[in-house]
Amino acid sequence: MPSLIRQVHLLLTDPKYFWLLAVLVVFGDAILSELIIRFISYTEIDWETYMIQVELYLKGERDYSKISGPTGPLVYPAGHVYIFRLLHDITDAGRNIRFAQHLYALLYVVSVSLTSAIYGKAGNIPNWLLLILPLSKRLHSLYMLRLFNDCWSVVAVQAAILAFQNEMDDIGTLLFSAALSVKMSILLYLPGLLVILVKRNGLVYTMRKMFNIFGIQAMLAYPFLREDWHAYVHSSFDFSRVFLYKWTVNWRMVPEDTFLSQGWARGLMVGHLSLLILFGLSRWCKQDGGVWVVLDRTLRRPTLPAGIVPVTPDYVATVMFTSNLIGLVFARSLHYQFYSWYAQSIPFLVWRTKYPVLLRLLLIGTIEYAWNVYPSTTISSSALLGANALVLAGVWFATA
Repeated sequence: MPSLIRQVHLLLTDPKYFWLLAVLVVFGDAILSELIIRFISYTEIDWETYMIQVELYLKGERDYSKISGPTGPLVYPAGHVYIFRLLHDITDAGRNIRFAQHLYALLYVVSVSLTSAIYGKAGNIPNWLLLILPLSKRLHSLYMLRLFNDCWSVVAVQAAILAFQNEMDDIGTLLFSAALSVKMSILLYLPGLLVILVKRNGLVYTMRKMFNIFGIQAMLAYPFLREDWHAYVHSSFDFSRVFLYKWTVNWRMVPEDTFLSQGWARGLMVGHLSLLILFGLSRWCKQDGGVWVVLDRTLRRPTLPAGIVPVTPDYVATVMFTSNLIGLVFARSLHYQFYSWYAQSIPFLVWRTKYPVLLRLLLIGTIEYAWNVYPSTTISSSALLGANALVLAGVWFATA
């Protein structure tokens, strides 16, 4: 028995066994996912709408303003249409829900695998933190029991982050653009990605990569842009979209008239941009001599790297995850499926703070709690905002 205890202790704490534990976690979560599909009922939310929208596309409709379903119009970029056209074809026009659930279970397992790989590549993460990944009730639900399209964009951007960690920028660019072609929310990662690329490769290189990303968007969207470019852009990348108050997870403590007001929306945008600028000025370029030094090198030597300190895999993951979390904190509204956008990055970011271990675990638990309260309440929304803000503050002070 002492020998077994020692082996378990090594598995949970020794970095040499990180990947072994990761394999066990992924395998165990795959089994858990299968049990969830078998014993917990599926809930129809948007899957039927996705299928009806695809059927309109298959009938030849290319005008985004004329593609709609039971829960509303098509408001996602072209990549979403192509993914769900494939799912439409292989799930008997969406009627084979059980097969679709198994496909999503596979997608979920890929997501856990990519998350583990990002953690492992970044380093300085305790092995046992991987055990937290399978514990999210809400995340399993979003994949296997709700079949949301967010899951596809999340997996693509996770693969992109791993590629950027490995300095495979061409693959990372392709994957990032694929993620963006499903959900415009991937733009929340873009400020962090710009910093990484400029520091590592310079301004000219970064501009080429941005051209590639948005060029791929245009190529995928060409059939819709040719039909009515305004309808496509307005539907897929509508930054002025007003969300319904009854679905908000993060702002239940705010009165509905304030929540719907343009002043509130502008205030959140200012807060978002301000915090990004603060991280850019004070944290993300600190080790390179400060942001002004980096900007000076960027403009004087646009074809050369602007950073001095190597861009490490840990830096890539931390900056990308932080950039995304800043956007989520100031999001005009978060719906339940949006938890997938950052659920698996929270343990990583919490472990980049210097908080006591008990407080770190409490923050992870509080965020999970808030996303499982339905409908949201003043208490759950306040807890979510406070926990997210504390994670950001912890990352801020840890990199001081």
